[in-house]
Amino acid sequence: MNAEIGFPPNVLAAECPSRAVLKHLTSQWGVLVMLALQDGTLRFSALRRRVGGVSERMLAQTLQVLEGDGLVRRVAHPVVPPHVEYSLTGLGVEAAARVAALTGWIEANLDQILAARVEA
Repeated sequence: MNAEIGFPPNVLAAECPSRAVLKHLTSQWGVLVMLALQDGTLRFSALRRRVGGVSERMLAQTLQVLEGDGLVRRVAHPVVPPHVEYSLTGLGVEAAARVAALTGWIEANLDQILAARVEA
């Protein structure tokens, strides 16, 4: 049992705080940011280029949420112009590996998934 939440984590339970983490990690942009940061530290502009289609605002929000969950590390260097780098924490590396496994499965089965959509 987790002493902080007072009950064992169970994502299927409506009151479980793990649902918020799941939502952050598996959001469209959360997944893509985690995958992009698997290759190493990136500055904001490089990360935005790497994650095609994400707006500056959405990327900033996603990074803030993932940082709040302890998955992403933000390092601001005191230079002009500002230089901010993002990387995965140890926890983030573990999470990104699991996200990558899921996206790998999707890509490996994409033909079947798309065929099922046509049949539906």
